[in-house]
Amino acid sequence: MADTLQHNEWSGKTDGQPWMQRSLIAMFRVLPLWLLYGVMALVVPFYMVFNKKGYQAIYRFFHGRMGYGPLKSFCNVYLNHYRFGQVVLDRFGAYAGKKYQFECADLGLMERLENLPEGFLMLSSHVGCYEMAGYSLSPKIKKMSALVFGGETATVMENRKRVLGKNNIRMIPVKEDLSHLFALNAALDAGEIVSMPADRVFGSQKSVECQFFGAKARFPLGAFAMAVQKEVSVLAVFVMKEGMRKYKGYIREIGCDGQGGRREQMARLAQCFATELEDIVRHYPTQWFNYFDFWKE
Repeated sequence: MADTLQHNEWSGKTDGQPWMQRSLIAMFRVLPLWLLYGVMALVVPFYMVFNKKGYQAIYRFFHGRMGYGPLKSFCNVYLNHYRFGQVVLDRFGAYAGKKYQFECADLGLMERLENLPEGFLMLSSHVGCYEMAGYSLSPKIKKMSALVFGGETATVMENRKRVLGKNNIRMIPVKEDLSHLFALNAALDAGEIVSMPADRVFGSQKSVECQFFGAKARFPLGAFAMAVQKEVSVLAVFVMKEGMRKYKGYIREIGCDGQGGRREQMARLAQCFATELEDIVRHYPTQWFNYFDFWKE
């Protein structure tokens, strides 16, 4: 296990000033989704030019990790940026009240855990658009506390809070004083659901090395440490874009056999998550939205 993990190259913040984001929400109330997608298709090449680091990182992913040739890698870089633009637009469309179709064949796993007295963890990642599940689904029995990046604009945070609140989900922003960890632990102790990302961190936190796309990559340790220490069940959840207004959810239960020390259990649990993440990325390579060198030492 490594001590720290830093990804300073990628802030994770939604682009645009608050007034621009409010204007986009207003546009969604009068313009069709296909028209905004069309505008996005024209904007993407300019974004690629000015986002040089992100372009290079995702090109290396397609060329080096997926094994694509130069031309196919370039085409997939464009498709990846375009798909990312689409899911961002879909988020703002949800803020404006647009409805999206969401289907998931694995909901039985979540429903089974909801009927148990213990809390459990739902781990997300920066593939597809996990946030869209929160706008389409709601826990039926337990409350959910979702850890979110706290550096977004007030426009994004307020709209997230409004829409997620209707679905029995409360946001817990990441804070420098680590007070969010106390809130997450309290939620698990109360038998609730805790949702948190498990593939990327902001700032400096402990990490664990996992085999990922044929090489060692570092994953944040926090979610896996919490799961082992609290002895709770863990679900890996991926929400992938399938069409203009369609998303598909995948839920996988992950765990370790409980053998060995806690740090060893954390490492095995992290590897289980990394394996599931690699599988979903291989099926949806253009929905991998980590625009930095994920394997950088």
